[in-house]
Amino acid sequence: MAENKRHSEDAGDDDRLNDDVVDDVAADDAPDADEPVSRGGTATRARAKAESADERKTRKDTERVGLFARIARFFREVVAELRKVIWPTRKELLTYTAVVVTFVAVMLTIVAGLDYAFAKGVLWVFGNPS
Repeated sequence: MAENKRHSEDAGDDDRLNDDVVDDVAADDAPDADEPVSRGGTATRARAKAESADERKTRKDTERVGLFARIARFFREVVAELRKVIWPTRKELLTYTAVVVTFVAVMLTIVAGLDYAFAKGVLWVFGNPS
């Protein structure tokens, strides 16, 4: 039993030593503030410089692109976005249309009723000119 106690105490000391080693290694590998951090791989300064060079290059390229090329690019991007849309089925479309038409009809009835009531109220308060 004393041997088990001694073994667990030694294991605790080993854990503390391993923690110190891990902390030292983690401090050495800490990225600089100006270095980008990515989740999938390692971030290097060369990659950051290459990306910033690509950004400068694309800015210059977009300045040189003509009006019709920009319009064509816009339509290509619109088509690409429309391909991502989840279109409703025919049944869903008919259901949604029926709901909208019913809602508009109910709101139209309410507004028409209030308009008629307020018109009668105004005529009653101010008198009928005819």
